[in-house]
Amino acid sequence: MNPIDIDKLRKGERRSLAKAITLVESKLEKHREIAQVLLEEVIVHSGHSIRIGITGIPGVGKSTFIEAFGMYLIEQGKKVAVLAVDPSSPVAGGSILGDKTRMELLSREYNAFIRPSPSEGALGGVAHKTRETMLLCEAAGYDVIIVETVGVGQSEYEVASMVDFFLVLMMPNAGDELQGIKKGIMELADALVINKADGESVNLAEQTRRQYQNAVNLLHHNSFWTPQVMTCSSLVKDRIDAVWSMIGEFHSQAQEQNTFNQKRVKQNTEWMRRLMHEMIELRLDQNQQIRQRYPQLEAQVTQGATTPYAAAKQIVDML
Repeated sequence: MNPIDIDKLRKGERRSLAKAITLVESKLEKHREIAQVLLEEVIVHSGHSIRIGITGIPGVGKSTFIEAFGMYLIEQGKKVAVLAVDPSSPVAGGSILGDKTRMELLSREYNAFIRPSPSEGALGGVAHKTRETMLLCEAAGYDVIIVETVGVGQSEYEVASMVDFFLVLMMPNAGDELQGIKKGIMELADALVINKADGESVNLAEQTRRQYQNAVNLLHHNSFWTPQVMTCSSLVKDRIDAVWSMIGEFHSQAQEQNTFNQKRVKQNTEWMRRLMHEMIELRLDQNQQIRQRYPQLEAQVTQGATTPYAAAKQIVDML
């Protein structure tokens, strides 16, 4: 029997949603099975939100921006879910999970749901179950799902592959190095937003905006959308509305061009492929015969007695 009341979840009851996410994140086999039944039941009620990925280097003000942005959306009558991924310690496995303290105002809002998830070493710091969590939040009636990444390594690519709109936050820091931003991230971004454009930094932010605009113009975009570059201030709540208007414009154009649903379909097929690889890996780990044979094959490869290919083939043949 499923411990989660689907009706309560559909009505947006926070306790049911939190329990459902905990179930999905569980590593226990019996919980995984129940979670999959639950996801099968709610998937027909999902898919009606706009999913926004937000990244940026540490210190750029992601939490302050998300709080200001979330509060603005709630004022517009939206329900907002924030899935903030915390870096887990590779040594102890623990994580800080401090997002609710960093977004104090937003966490008190009835129409906001903040869920910190430990990354547990998942690629680039994106929680393993973020995709499933998004579906649960959508089924619970959240209109806007924000996925905040740690902003290191591969996390940007990972998040871009699961959201509709990918926003990169920048500092007002003009210079030839363009903050060392990777060209790949520039190609992934649907918008570059220079935060902290307030006080003495206003002119510097505008200068930075022009530099990034020039850099974006040099890139070849195969999409219907030309990435936007704009400034805002989370601190004084300036141009937060402009950021939302831009995302709305993107959404409208994507719907008109029929690329919105196409992108989601492509993301789902890629997700299926990835899950398939994970399940095969899990099956390998659980196979008693392989676990006994593996150290011997590894030793043979180390000593040069067999090739890595031959050893790998033996393992796969056993499976």
